[in-house]
Amino acid sequence: MEDYKITIGIECHVQLNTKTKLFSGVDNDAVDKEPNACVSPIDYALPGMLPVLNKAAVEKAIQAGLAMNCKINLVSRFDRKHYYYPDLPKGYQISQMYQPIIGAGVIHLPDGSDVKIEHAHMEEDAGKLTHNGNYSLVDLNRAGTPLIEIVSMPDIHSAAQARCYCEELHRLMIYAGVTNGDLYQGNMRFDVNISISKTDELGTRAEIKNLNSFRSVERAVEYEFKRQKALLEKGERVKQETRGWNDATGKTTPQRSKEEAQDYRYMPEPDVPPIVLEQDYVDQVAAKLPMMPMAYRELFDILNLDESEREAILNHPVLARGLAEACQKNAALSARIAHWFSGVLLAEENLDKDFGLATADELLELSEMVEKKELSSTGAKAVFIEMYDKKNTAKKPQVLAKEMNLLQENDADALNAIIDEVLAMPECAKAAADVRNGELKAIGFLVGQVMKKSQGKANPASLNELIKQKLQ
Repeated sequence: MEDYKITIGIECHVQLNTKTKLFSGVDNDAVDKEPNACVSPIDYALPGMLPVLNKAAVEKAIQAGLAMNCKINLVSRFDRKHYYYPDLPKGYQISQMYQPIIGAGVIHLPDGSDVKIEHAHMEEDAGKLTHNGNYSLVDLNRAGTPLIEIVSMPDIHSAAQARCYCEELHRLMIYAGVTNGDLYQGNMRFDVNISISKTDELGTRAEIKNLNSFRSVERAVEYEFKRQKALLEKGERVKQETRGWNDATGKTTPQRSKEEAQDYRYMPEPDVPPIVLEQDYVDQVAAKLPMMPMAYRELFDILNLDESEREAILNHPVLARGLAEACQKNAALSARIAHWFSGVLLAEENLDKDFGLATADELLELSEMVEKKELSSTGAKAVFIEMYDKKNTAKKPQVLAKEMNLLQENDADALNAIIDEVLAMPECAKAAADVRNGELKAIGFLVGQVMKKSQGKANPASLNELIKQKLQ
């Protein structure tokens, strides 16, 4: 298998989270709505209906382009892409074939590799068909939804890298605030073009359509590599075609032969004028762009997190923003917060998972309590979990720790009094004698007895030193 080089390009449709559709004023959010409830005469393409471009969709397209380090074209225009499909009432889709709004760019992946972006264009979505035996139902709620289609260069050469690219692209769109990013609802869908060859020339590609999970992208690439290799090894040729992915069987199946651009009979869209932007406007949009994932990674470098821990936090923008705020205020205390995020908050199945419940200042206060030995690490985790319970949102870490009886005793006089009581106990005499004779392992027994006597409030580190001082 190593004799063959795999080459992958990915097209991603991103549904923009505007309030209304691309060319009509109806609701763009059709989740949980009745079929055909979010449709206007423009979406139905009734005679005489004229589209009006949504300015918010243009702004979000610019934001998406800037998030991918792309050139924003100051002049772009729409084209009609003609094809018949039952859920496309007009018989054509308004898209941008020749002058897209987003030009070339590059996405930097966490593993250090780069994937170049050829372009990204705006277009409207089609509707949805639901198949029932020998008939199909048409739902046009999604018809006219604003999309950008992001086209990568064929820079990807493994299933793992394909998945990594899709994950990073998803993060970029979420952080830029241009999409809800719900893969289950189809807010982002991936079309993966795959070819294999033994030479530097590209092989015949197959396109796997409408993948809606990162795992499906990875599995589809792995399967398609093996399928194409088996054909070539038998002396057969790979057909250029569109294929579907069956997640249950783990296989791709043919759908139709791949159309070329000329088959769509593109023509300029006469009802929508060109988009003409001023550079000042693009600069204003750029100034509002929030911090992107790569900038967070650079900031988190000082925390010495492992990659899986860092990426798990980055998958949740609220956590990343909270950790960044804490890090900028006190980096020394923030590594502990990062470990709580990845090892407790994201791992705890019973938590409400409202990641915005605790503020950066509260988390720093809790971390500082551990630093000052006011709380044990175990106690701090218990308080941390309680901070993410909605009934505790008004309570500070100090208050919660006190209510939970977890505050540690560090006062030397108070601890010495308890130690004296323990050393006077007959069952502790032998351990005390062993410590006096230099056998420090026995100190653990004495620490345990003091912890029991103090109901777990004594600080173990302080106990070790105080017991040593008394017995040596």
